[in-house]
Amino acid sequence: MKKAFDLLTELGLSYEFHDYKKHGIDPETVKSWLAALGQDVVINKKGTTWRKLSADEQQNALTSEDNLISALTTHTSLIKRPILNTGTGYIAGFDENAYQALKK
Repeated sequence: MKKAFDLLTELGLSYEFHDYKKHGIDPETVKSWLAALGQDVVINKKGTTWRKLSADEQQNALTSEDNLISALTTHTSLIKRPILNTGTGYIAGFDENAYQALKK
C-alpha cells in the first residue's frame, strides 16, 4: 500500500483511500470489481487469509458469485490490495506501469 500511495503522490494524482479491511466493503462494489476484473484478479490467494480457510470454505466461496461476494465482504483480507478506481476501470494490486499510464 505504501508504494502505491507514494507513487500516486509522486505522480501528482489525487486519490481517496477507503480501508476496507477496517471499514468493510459493500457487496455492490465487490460485484463491480468481479465483473470488471474477474475473481482470479480480485481474490488474494497468496495471502494467509485464503490459506487459513479450509478446503471446504475455499471451494464454497468459488461455487457461486453470491458465495464469493459473501466471503470477500466477510473476510476483506481476501481482496487484493489496492484496487484503484480510475474512472474508466480498475487496477488491482500495485502495478507501477499502470499507475504511470494514469498520468498521461
